[in-house]
Amino acid sequence: MADARGDKTQALAEGGQRPLVLKKVRLVVTKGNDEGKEVTLQQPAVALGTLGENDFLLTDPTVSRRHAVVEEKADGYLLRDLGSTNGTFLDGVRIREGYLSPGSIIRLGKTEIAFSRVEERIEALKSASDHFGDLKGESPCMREVFGILERVAPTDVTVLLLGETGTGKELTARAVHKNSRRSARPFVVFDCGAVSPTLIESELFGHEKGAFTDAVKARQGAFEQAKGGTIFLDEIGELSLDLQPKLLRALDQREVRPVGSEKVVAVDVRVVAATNKDLEKEVKAGRFREDLYYRLSVVSIFLPPLRRRKDDIEMIAASLSKGLSADVGKKFSGLAPEAAEALKAYPWPGNVRELKNVLGRAAAMCDGSRIEARDLFLVQKKSNTLDGLSGKTLEEIEKAAIHATLKSAGGNRTAAAKALGIAYSTLYEKMKKYGMKE
Repeated sequence: MADARGDKTQALAEGGQRPLVLKKVRLVVTKGNDEGKEVTLQQPAVALGTLGENDFLLTDPTVSRRHAVVEEKADGYLLRDLGSTNGTFLDGVRIREGYLSPGSIIRLGKTEIAFSRVEERIEALKSASDHFGDLKGESPCMREVFGILERVAPTDVTVLLLGETGTGKELTARAVHKNSRRSARPFVVFDCGAVSPTLIESELFGHEKGAFTDAVKARQGAFEQAKGGTIFLDEIGELSLDLQPKLLRALDQREVRPVGSEKVVAVDVRVVAATNKDLEKEVKAGRFREDLYYRLSVVSIFLPPLRRRKDDIEMIAASLSKGLSADVGKKFSGLAPEAAEALKAYPWPGNVRELKNVLGRAAAMCDGSRIEARDLFLVQKKSNTLDGLSGKTLEEIEKAAIHATLKSAGGNRTAAAKALGIAYSTLYEKMKKYGMKE
């Protein structure tokens, strides 16, 4: 396990991907009505029973409608009985839940099923395409990203997106959903850093009427809203330690308990999470649960910063520019050669999000039919920033940055927090610290 973590850390530090390991469950009926039936599935939970919605459908009348489930855990595969009539047996012993070993025999009613696990390790996986959904890029590092996305999107595996603010993690999550078997179902975004800590449990899992002062009626949480589809947990690194066990339970048991309710609600969702934090460091520091980290990082994908794929900048800019004509009410023929070179020379600390904002501003201010280098204001921006920092304390700089960002965001704190690359709760605390009320 330690070696795998080391490989991953090195790969992410270099802006690459770790080897992709696809875990699958193979189930073969060795005795009973469905003898010879076999299935190999690549998903975190495999339901067994006679009800049509089960992943492994059986016809044995002694098997319950929702009989048992095989679940992937950080330390192996767990067989769990779902309150069946005739019980679930593992290697001849009746269990409520128990860990499976290669070759284990599961008995449900009069049906016996052999369990085995399959792992497919892929060292390098590059796509022949220069896009995946709305993501664009011809660079080798992005083709590697596309190759992994093409492989995992059609499955139900949990995906963890890593990378700096503005690298396109939400866009990637939407592309994963669009290319999955759940594409016709809801895609729900939940920003763990943009919700007040006192409301986050209710927003995630829902609440009953009267559960707290403002709960005037029952409300579904994000997990229930995403039923059958995909839930995107953005800024997962901002989730408080007291809520992490509840999220882990939701992921493991595929059920949630609304605030104020004694009943649990079954949820069928695919989970994609994202963070700009190093979760391995957060785990070592005691700020993030190790078991939750491994539950989320079934497949981890690192989105490289724009400065490491400068050959993609012109292609991305051309794609973004297509929508500018409608936004500013005039036609554009594209970028002048000098403008394209200026874009490549800039370090892009805000990544693709900053590029989009710069192009939008340039389109609104330019006089001609194409964007010139002078319209970008990149050099002036850099110079003014450096001059403005001279002689100021770190607190003064931070306060000024927050004030300027809030002003440019029209006072919208959620938008300002995203632009600054911090959680909403962090922005709130800093504003409180500096006595800022705008």
